[in-house]
Amino acid sequence: MTEILPANSAKAVKLARTLLREGEVIAFPTDTVYGVGANAFERFAVRQLFEVKQRPPDKAIPVFITQIDDLNQVARGVPNSAWRFLQHFWPGALTVVLPKAPHLPPDVTAGEDTVAVRLPDHPLCHELVVKTGRPLAVTSANLSGRPAPTTAQEVAAQLRGRIPLILDGGPTPTSKPSSIVDLSVSPPRLLREGDLSLAVLREFLPELTVKGEG
Repeated sequence: MTEILPANSAKAVKLARTLLREGEVIAFPTDTVYGVGANAFERFAVRQLFEVKQRPPDKAIPVFITQIDDLNQVARGVPNSAWRFLQHFWPGALTVVLPKAPHLPPDVTAGEDTVAVRLPDHPLCHELVVKTGRPLAVTSANLSGRPAPTTAQEVAAQLRGRIPLILDGGPTPTSKPSSIVDLSVSPPRLLREGDLSLAVLREFLPELTVKGEG
């Protein structure tokens, strides 16, 4: 059974924290589309996340943090040139790929040596990470290959019965996902143009390339 509760309810957020700490998977609004997430450091929870979404096992899952200083919990080797870029676009609709921290479970990164990290601009995302006490593995709250949901009702249409809780925060501000920039390569590369355009990103990272350019 899946409960749908208002995201502004203290009782609902408390339940969400309990479920996340117990290794469950829940859905909630972000600053882009609705996400489905689990404790990034709980291997069983991350495996559940793959099952819930019917996600191919070779597709890594991004990790949500709450401040730039938390990067060292999940990643390493941030290029010096990237800090101004991160400070400008975080919190926001930017996901960056970096070398992963050695202690991050390989389930999150699909066995790769890199991790995708995001610091979303949404108070509920911040609260859930803080109250869980760990970064969260979060991806769009849809079945793999289906449209990313922008309302709790759209999440329920795809994931009802697969997860115990959906936090309803109303429609999300955009239907576009976050933009993904790979900072683990030189020059950095845009992997997905989402809510932040290539032109906007290049204002703060002029050397940013796109796959296939040149």
